Amino acid sequence: MALLEIFGYVWMGIIDMGSYIFGGYGKPRHTHTDVILHNTLSDSLEKFIPLRAGVVKMYNCGPTVYGEQHIGNLSMFVFTDILRRTLEFNGYKVQQVINITDVGHLVSDGDEGEDKMTKGLKREKKALTLENMRTLAEKYTEMFLRDLAILNIQTESTKFPRASDYIPAQIAMVKALEEKGYAYTGKSGVYFDTARFREYGKLGNINLEGLKEGARVDASDEKRNPTDFLLWKFDAKLGWESPWGLGFPGWHIECSAMIRSILGDRIDIHTGGIEHIPVHHNNEIAQSESATGKKPFSRYWLHRAHLQLNGGKIAKSGGSLVYLSEILEKGYHPMAFRYLLLGAHYRQPSNFSWESLAAAQTAYLKLRKIVDELPTDGSGFPAPYGTRFTEAVNDDLNTPAALAVVWEMVNDKDIDPANLRSGILHADDVLGLNLAEQDEKAVELYRKKLGQTVSTAEIPDRVKELLAERELARAEKRWDDADAARKNIEGEGYVIEDTGDGPRLLAKF
Repeated sequence: MALLEIFGYVWMGIIDMGSYIFGGYGKPRHTHTDVILHNTLSDSLEKFIPLRAGVVKMYNCGPTVYGEQHIGNLSMFVFTDILRRTLEFNGYKVQQVINITDVGHLVSDGDEGEDKMTKGLKREKKALTLENMRTLAEKYTEMFLRDLAILNIQTESTKFPRASDYIPAQIAMVKALEEKGYAYTGKSGVYFDTARFREYGKLGNINLEGLKEGARVDASDEKRNPTDFLLWKFDAKLGWESPWGLGFPGWHIECSAMIRSILGDRIDIHTGGIEHIPVHHNNEIAQSESATGKKPFSRYWLHRAHLQLNGGKIAKSGGSLVYLSEILEKGYHPMAFRYLLLGAHYRQPSNFSWESLAAAQTAYLKLRKIVDELPTDGSGFPAPYGTRFTEAVNDDLNTPAALAVVWEMVNDKDIDPANLRSGILHADDVLGLNLAEQDEKAVELYRKKLGQTVSTAEIPDRVKELLAERELARAEKRWDDADAARKNIEGEGYVIEDTGDGPRLLAKF
């Protein structure tokens, strides 16, 4: 490398670091600890170090917009929003891209079956044309963006590229792979030869035998290797012109081409669901690193575990789906769903049930009411809670621990009320419950909630323990202990009403 080029890189690094320190990329607001993330690529917790000081290039696998997104899909973007907020909380400027897949996504990981957008057109009895495909995509993209706004997911500076707008970039990338000897033509289209990429399957340490025919990949007599995947799929009737004929891009090449066009050859963070690890994301790595010759394509890979429904899988095939619109129709606040997701770590399967949503709403409304009634002239993050909160979110986005810190702060009687509000709102910079803004729906809900009987499913375990302690103390005529348990229950936000059928718990907040 020429001396002048080396000097250039060093000088740019100095400029980047100086801009970071003196505010050019956003002055750190709360930097007590390093940001630690679980990297699927190494299967370990790693200190986050971006390619460029103070700036994060992040790509989040987005939806295929052939229908409304269910809450399992939406949970992914609450996770990426928490990730973005945590990075910004630590002073980083985030360049975020969430793609919109509006073409080319086949129903099978093995590049078999029907295109999902085509399936959507047939469902809505629309003619199979590119124009109708785009119209369908924009209809459901608008619904998706609406749901993101309802869940208070930040999108002001986020880019949402449509795959169909990057066809030339996808064709150019396929041509580059072909010229380098990584691609070959079969009966169905142009394939990537995974045998040429020796590190194929490195993400998640995938057992390639598990991806053979009959597992996640369908049998094919035109592939050189069972794990080979389509870069361009032929279609005699519909699609775009290419050097290989009319057709569509493969789903995997779309992401690689959009990332390269918008963020460059290398990025800092790539996210998706755990289902993306074995095929889609390994395919992205193989084709991107083969086309550019630059490694790693993404330095950090983060994957969210599935949201379960009543302990089972959310699946269109089984009809077990819940949509955000249904949650709203049932009278729940959208932040109750967000609060529910915050209660589980992103790498652990979280569970949705109407009972758990009701309990989450009770907790959210209690916190909301506390903030609404506190004075507004405070500042700062009360010690030591600011440090402890930062340590929690910087520890691989540990939102359950972060919430616990907030409630400890709420219950600390030594904190000045104005500073308590300020601390909660600083925490909400990451949690995203929109607590600083006036919310008439929340006020209406917690006013309605006051004095209502609390169902068993809504009672936290701590309160159940206190109820049991009180009943035992009453049975043993330890009246002072019983009264102490009652006061502790009231401190948790509930009132006991003794009836002929036993104690009844009322919401107090």
